Amino acid sequence: MNRRMVLYTVGTVIKIEAALMLLPTICALIYKESCVKALLISIALSLAAGFALTLISRPGNKVIYAREGFITVALAWIALSAFGALPFYISGEIPSYIDAFFETVSGFTTTGASILGNVEAMSRGLLFWRSFTHWIGGMGVLVFIMAIIPSLSDRSIHLLRAEVPGPIVGKLVPRIKQTTRILYIIYMALTAIMFFLLLAGGMPVFDSIVHSIGTAGTGGFGIKADSVGSYSPYIQWVITIFMLIFGVNFNIYYLIILKKFKPAFKSAELWFYLGVVAASTVTIAVNVAPMFGNLSETVRHSAFQVATVISTTGFSTVDFNQWPALSKTVLFLLMFTGGCAGSTAGGFKLTRVFILLKNIKRELKKLLHPRSVNALKYEGKRLDENTVGSVGTYLSIYAFFLCGILLLLSFEPFDFETNVTATVACFNNIGPGFGAVGPAASFAEYSPFGKILLSFAMLFGRLEIYPLFIAFSPSTWIKK
Repeated sequence: MNRRMVLYTVGTVIKIEAALMLLPTICALIYKESCVKALLISIALSLAAGFALTLISRPGNKVIYAREGFITVALAWIALSAFGALPFYISGEIPSYIDAFFETVSGFTTTGASILGNVEAMSRGLLFWRSFTHWIGGMGVLVFIMAIIPSLSDRSIHLLRAEVPGPIVGKLVPRIKQTTRILYIIYMALTAIMFFLLLAGGMPVFDSIVHSIGTAGTGGFGIKADSVGSYSPYIQWVITIFMLIFGVNFNIYYLIILKKFKPAFKSAELWFYLGVVAASTVTIAVNVAPMFGNLSETVRHSAFQVATVISTTGFSTVDFNQWPALSKTVLFLLMFTGGCAGSTAGGFKLTRVFILLKNIKRELKKLLHPRSVNALKYEGKRLDENTVGSVGTYLSIYAFFLCGILLLLSFEPFDFETNVTATVACFNNIGPGFGAVGPAASFAEYSPFGKILLSFAMLFGRLEIYPLFIAFSPSTWIKK
């Protein structure tokens, strides 16, 4: 294994994180806040650690294979969270380092689960850093590095496959660096469009920035106690639409840019996604109609909560913890599906659900017609059996990890609904759950053990298990 390249890349990630901390530092300077000192100390510590790692591990061979890709991604995300927590802890705005680590992991994994009881008391510089972690983690920090660093080998597709969620990861264009740059151009363009639309609706500049980057990463850290409930219906609709937009496979947008409208809008995954959103919104709207004054309000709140859960963003306009059982059940099921593969959304992914449903249909046909040959097709292309098998395998591992995390979390003094939805919400990078961790509450009451467990649940969910599982496996590090 190319250990030097692994450590060198992790060191590079820490240095880039230090550079990115300059943005919240500038924000804090603009608002003349005392957290500037904490940010500067954090930058200095991150730079020192980053330079130390890159200097002692400068590689002669820069080739990255699959194993190195998984390990690099796992260690980079842990380091990113560990150093990203420093500004919160050093400033004293989050006095416990474990709490700061939980909040930062939640940010980078775009989960949006929070331990903060009074978010409005936090300085704007750290509120910006908190939401900016969503934007960094949404597309993937290793994807960002591949886009800007020319020295990495084009075998870096292994980093892309380890970091980008979904069952099928490929290149948009022949070279991986071009692919990553295209992804980030689309990502930045959509973020900018949303920012200007929010600004046009009367939202303040700072609020527009943090909500744009939070929505782009499908993270959902709010800066008000009621999330986005106090903003105008126009702003809530803009956020609803963009949560859904960022839950779509970015390949669709690339095809649209190329004016290949026919293959873009023939995407079975896209229509499946929109169909699930429409059906869920109608079901919930009918169920919660008596709770709201008119049809437009009912549809707006229903659509917003469906969008925030299926895209795994985590914003809220109302406390859906108070909704009827049917609506809560629909939202709970959407926590599992997530958005499309190749999007910034978390969850199991609708792509996998779609493939599983097609495979079930094929198996039922085989029972009726044993001699028939039915090849599975996805987006007009034949799926190889390895891909179909890997989806089934991932479902098994996914269920095993969910059950394991829930079992360990059951030692916490909370009811079953709270622990189940806390597990599902963190592992699927949703954010709020039901019960004591609903949208009007926080994760602050969990013990340090529970917060560390849920922090790693968020990391396992964001990286889809394999990178961390391989990194923590003793056989990975034993020389043979």
